[in-house]
Amino acid sequence: MSLNAAHTQGPAITLTQARLLHLHAQGLLQSLRRRARRADVVAMIERMRLLQIDTIHVVARSPYLVLHSRLGHYPRVWLDEALAGGQLVECWAHEACFVPAVDIALHRGWREQRTHHWAYRNAGQMHRDQRAGMDELLAGIRHSGPVRAADYARAEADKGAAKSGWWAWKPEKRWLEAWFALGELMVARRDGFQRVYDLAENVLMRLDPPFDHTAEPQSAAELRRRFIADSVRALGVTQAAWVGDYYRLKPAVTDEELAPLLANGELLATAVQGWNKPGYVHRDHVDALQKASLGRLRATHTALLSPFDPVVWDRARARAMFDFDYSLECYTPEAKRSYGYFVLSILHRGRLVGRLDAKAHRADGVFEIKTLFLEQGVKAVPALLAAVASAIITTARWHDTPEVRVTGTESTALTKMLRVALIAAL
Repeated sequence: MSLNAAHTQGPAITLTQARLLHLHAQGLLQSLRRRARRADVVAMIERMRLLQIDTIHVVARSPYLVLHSRLGHYPRVWLDEALAGGQLVECWAHEACFVPAVDIALHRGWREQRTHHWAYRNAGQMHRDQRAGMDELLAGIRHSGPVRAADYARAEADKGAAKSGWWAWKPEKRWLEAWFALGELMVARRDGFQRVYDLAENVLMRLDPPFDHTAEPQSAAELRRRFIADSVRALGVTQAAWVGDYYRLKPAVTDEELAPLLANGELLATAVQGWNKPGYVHRDHVDALQKASLGRLRATHTALLSPFDPVVWDRARARAMFDFDYSLECYTPEAKRSYGYFVLSILHRGRLVGRLDAKAHRADGVFEIKTLFLEQGVKAVPALLAAVASAIITTARWHDTPEVRVTGTESTALTKMLRVALIAAL
């Protein structure tokens, strides 16, 4: 790879060192060396810049699991309380996400640039076609206060309708989501993971830190530069082509667009072995980049990663960074799945070494390992299996399903070895 003089500000690193820098930025290089504290939830989301929300709960719902991968055992209610306390807000970012309250002005300012997203397109169409119903719903909230979608009864004609996605929702749910996308409503809190919607002005008034209504709005160009810089910071080291996916920026980010950020010192460029494009690092990670180049970043952590974890959600980045070809299969027909419904990536000492399809049987307190596959070339040595078994048990206990059962793995031999490792880890 050739880089001109303007693009040689950082030391060259190997691909392994790039992985470690990425995991360092994401809080996944080493286990937390103390018990998690309430403030760690918000601090970790500030570090990642966002936390994607998904409602699938065959294991723990994704946002809680992403935090567990980084914080270890913590009460899940801490995330709910941070939202209700105004330290976090919900908005559309990568997809639906929790973001730090301090960033909400950026996201509200960026709404007009998100018109390509399905949620905004649907909201705009809904507003044009069903304005009377939407206005009536908004007036009701203004008069009576926060609501859940469950507070509205589904009409008999809608029950059992063979629909899916947005259009399967009852009208009030669609209207709530449309007003949320359009910025008139925000999520005040969650009740059993159900959104409780309130007027945006009320939610903004309760934020911590307070929302500054007098702040000068930033231009679209300024907001895009901020999102680009925050993406590079969250990723640790990245190619330009991967930057836009973090906040779903359109059009794609290019090396040419990053040149001014190199010129002003906000970003550094570094050569990464095997990449034919520059790697970009935020200036906040200069020390970590130097440590990586000297072999002083060491990965000791083993964890199970949600399918919606930032480390794996960009398939091209995961393939280039970890040689890990990963795709989400929960929306794929069962007969066409390669690995399972809700497959957790297995992170071990800086590498993605396998995939685990699990199911939590909450009523029985059982954490079932439905399948487990190791990546090609990864050997089932005792140290690896011991670390994976420990991560499984830790996750199961945190999830209140402490009994671990192994239904199967890629081979009978691996199933037996994993069961032995699980017994030894208890």
